[in-house]
Amino acid sequence: MRAVHDDLALLERLRAGDETAFEALVSQHDGALRRVARTFVRTTAAAEDVVQETWLGVINGLATFEGRSSLRTWIFRILVNRARTRASKDARSVPFSALEGDETEQGPTVERACFGADGRWASAPARLDADPESSLLNVELRGQLRDAIDHLAPAQRAVITLRDVVGLHAQEVCSLLEISDGNQRVLLHRARANVRQALVPLMQASA
Repeated sequence: MRAVHDDLALLERLRAGDETAFEALVSQHDGALRRVARTFVRTTAAAEDVVQETWLGVINGLATFEGRSSLRTWIFRILVNRARTRASKDARSVPFSALEGDETEQGPTVERACFGADGRWASAPARLDADPESSLLNVELRGQLRDAIDHLAPAQRAVITLRDVVGLHAQEVCSLLEISDGNQRVLLHRARANVRQALVPLMQASA
């Protein structure tokens, strides 16, 4: 209920032309939008164009947004639609749905005990919940985390970004990307394993 209330309050401010609210919205989601867009299109430049078109779509659609989904889900749905249109124009030979089969097999395996029933880590990797005095380390870890996500295979990058960075539910991700729940879970599992493996050297060095 709090999320719904927050969405309504933010929507009110956005519709009133509150630039600060829009800047905060962009700051919150722009990076994740770029990562997901890059899944569908061939180049970083194309992804940037898609994200710009997405924000224009958000501005133009605010008046007619009916709130049937959360604001963030609506934004990412606009992105995916824009990205698919751009990919079609650019004649990308491999659609997203064709990537998931190969990518579910990429990356290290981890024991099932590392994950809870909902697919999330049973316990967060060490150092991710560092105390305030470790803020410098947190900044470094966040940078490494973003870099690790950016280097994932496309389908893995899209799923972990939408699930763990944006915070969408599994069903929302399956709907947005048009993949099965089973494949969504496997892609998420592999992505988290790859990211954790990439962070291990930094966490060991700082232990």
